[in-house]
Amino acid sequence: MFSFKYLYIPLYLTLLFFLSSCGKDEEITAIDNPKYVAVAFFDALYNEKDIKKAASVCDEKLSRLVLHYRTTSAVGRHLFNMSFDKVIVKPDESGVKVREQFKGSTKITVYFDGYYNQGRVKDVKRISLVQKDGRWLIDKILKDPF
Repeated sequence: MFSFKYLYIPLYLTLLFFLSSCGKDEEITAIDNPKYVAVAFFDALYNEKDIKKAASVCDEKLSRLVLHYRTTSAVGRHLFNMSFDKVIVKPDESGVKVREQFKGSTKITVYFDGYYNQGRVKDVKRISLVQKDGRWLIDKILKDPF
């Protein structure tokens, strides 16, 4: 006699296929504007809580350091001295000159407006990006400008 459990195997495989394809976000490495790479990096770090996605746009040295901390909260606390429950990240619109982008390196100022433990937190950070093989990578965390 035919068993119904064999009918469920294709159903499970189909369901597994659809579930595995859900939730694929745009890769940060596909972004070709350095200020949006910076925003995507901090968004992956503080909002998405995805350390591998954040490390994917760092140069080799900084990527190792980011992955060393193992959690996004540890990276935020130790590397940036910032913690957020939820944050809006905006680049300085006047900070990137077209000439600097074509040079292959630029410095970006990023503004943070968010909440931590039900208190509002605002902050500013500067990072340096370099262009390698057509991709913008974060290579340095610059000292606090203020």
